Amino acid sequence: MSATLVMSEVQPIPIVLVTGPSGAGRTTAINVLEDLGFEAIDNLPLRLLPGLVTAVGVAGPMALGLDSRNRDFSPAALLEVIDLLEAQASCDLSVLYLDSRPEVLLQRYSETRRRHPLAPAETPAVGVQREMSLMAPIRERASMLLDTSDMNVHQLKAEIEHLFAPGGRSLALSIQSFSYKRGVPRSIDMVFDCRFLDNPYWNADLRALNGCDAAVQAHVKADARYEGFFARVLDMTQFLLPAYRDEGKSHLSIAFGCTGGQHRSVTLAETLAKALAEEGQQVSIRHRELQG
Repeated sequence: MSATLVMSEVQPIPIVLVTGPSGAGRTTAINVLEDLGFEAIDNLPLRLLPGLVTAVGVAGPMALGLDSRNRDFSPAALLEVIDLLEAQASCDLSVLYLDSRPEVLLQRYSETRRRHPLAPAETPAVGVQREMSLMAPIRERASMLLDTSDMNVHQLKAEIEHLFAPGGRSLALSIQSFSYKRGVPRSIDMVFDCRFLDNPYWNADLRALNGCDAAVQAHVKADARYEGFFARVLDMTQFLLPAYRDEGKSHLSIAFGCTGGQHRSVTLAETLAKALAEEGQQVSIRHRELQG
């Protein structure tokens, strides 16, 4: 009588390490992850993390908040923790780095009248610059980079839910439109310039409308160059998605830019998002200049 050995495949435990400069939204992200069912641990001393890793096999999804305010923090020590977690077969690690422009971080500190943890006796501006320099090696190591400069609390919450809600971790697509006058958004994987298309702004009947309106979309799509451009963008996106999934990437961001961020870029973002959603892709859309 022979015995059959049945091997059960153990699924790795999701661990999200949330970090970034003070004021970029780490607390909000940790709270959202906790609402999504993650066990949230914030400001845990780095020296205690190795012991936590050994127990991860019996734990559920975890969200770990770490930044320069942690006791015994150093970039080298945090990189060692990342290496340790990535080496564990029982862990599915994501390093979420919340970033923001220096002037935005400074404004947030000015509004709350808080002292910066890295410059308690100096100006917040000194602390912001000091922390961004300190965190630079961690930023380079992040698997997900989320710029919160132009997000309010509700938008950040929606983005975190989009990335980490159950069933949403396969590959989340974020498609954006923007104005080159305000600069290219950070944390974007692919950027397409559509300023070569006919601009509805110069049509008095369309100027006050935007790319979500059918009349504006019809105007943009009437440009003889539109069809070939969009077909190539869609084809390249469809080609790259399986490759990004195979690489283990969980988030892909695509942005379209035009002069004012109102007409052409919005039309392209809306059209691409619709085409991909109709294929069953998980897509979120953001129009920076329309949403503020």
